[in-house]
Amino acid sequence: MDFSFTEEQLMLQDVARRIAQEKIAPSAEHHDRTGEFPLDNIRLLGENGLMGIEVPTEYGGAGMDPVAYVLAMVEVAAADAAHSTIMSVNNSLFCNGILTHGTEQQKQTYVRAIAEGTAIGAFALTEPQSGSDATAMRCRAVKQADGTFVINGKKSWITSGPVARYIVLFAMSEPDKGARGITAFIIDTDKAGFGRGKTEPKLGIRASATCEIEFNDYVAQAEDVLGQEGEGFKIAMSVLDAGRIGIASQAIGIARAAYEATLDYAKERKAFGAAIGTFQMTQAKIADMKCKLDAALLLTLRAAWVKGQGKRFSTEAAVAKLTASEAAMWITHQAVQIHGGMGYSKEMPLERYFRDAKITEIYEGTSEIQRLVIARNETGLR
Repeated sequence: MDFSFTEEQLMLQDVARRIAQEKIAPSAEHHDRTGEFPLDNIRLLGENGLMGIEVPTEYGGAGMDPVAYVLAMVEVAAADAAHSTIMSVNNSLFCNGILTHGTEQQKQTYVRAIAEGTAIGAFALTEPQSGSDATAMRCRAVKQADGTFVINGKKSWITSGPVARYIVLFAMSEPDKGARGITAFIIDTDKAGFGRGKTEPKLGIRASATCEIEFNDYVAQAEDVLGQEGEGFKIAMSVLDAGRIGIASQAIGIARAAYEATLDYAKERKAFGAAIGTFQMTQAKIADMKCKLDAALLLTLRAAWVKGQGKRFSTEAAVAKLTASEAAMWITHQAVQIHGGMGYSKEMPLERYFRDAKITEIYEGTSEIQRLVIARNETGLR
């Protein structure tokens, strides 16, 4: 078993690390405090191939593999989780779905714009009354005699919704068929019938803009259908599997930043005449943080490797996301605790890491959903 990375993977990691440290980290506190969308940084990530890491070069991407994606995501997330959220949606949910299920025209038109950083993409599955239960969606796409679809309904908690030019939307086209009645569409937000609600105030990842979107007699053309009619649920689930590798990587980046800050603090902070890192209670916490961080990274790299081999990776992705997100929550909690009052203060980034970590246990499938996915895949029972 070879644990080394290729030269190309390491080069992309270095590019991500440089941008993260030189451009993203210095502005992270500002973006968290104001909630301002980091458009310039996102464009910079796109110009350097980080908005389309697995996108083939002929569509404007870096043409790299899932392992390279993990390495780059970790670096960006360690600097600021909000930036990595935007990066994850563009890479995993938007580009991946169209690359896997789209037509050549759709790839050239939509994937290139996102991969090169000239536009922002989004993914619209969740609704006010349907989250984990996607088949309960109320958004409707009614097919017309001329082959177009008239779309009406709302979607909620749409990451990058306030700024997205293009959105992969899931709507019920044949309600009597349940999951088999869901169809995926590519939405151009400049067209009539599309509207945005207020930007949601959030606990963490505050610079990643989130809002409700609404469709009022939006007309989608036949060529806007992604995949085949009725395949929307299958497309959504396959895309979310890939997205879970991205969120696991994000969680690792957040956890690593908290862990590294804790190591420095444990060596510098003195109490009772000694560095607090010499105290056995602190040492035990640091040891557990290290074990959880390494385990999460290895499981995520495994999931990425399996995906890169073209094999089914649903279980591996769920295991990685569950482990990494819960590790991030635990590690950031312990990091705040070790820092004491300073960990609770906005003078240090620990409280931001703590707030940002929570979302990794919620979006792209809650921890509870990950446990169901893993158990059902393992037992074959539903």
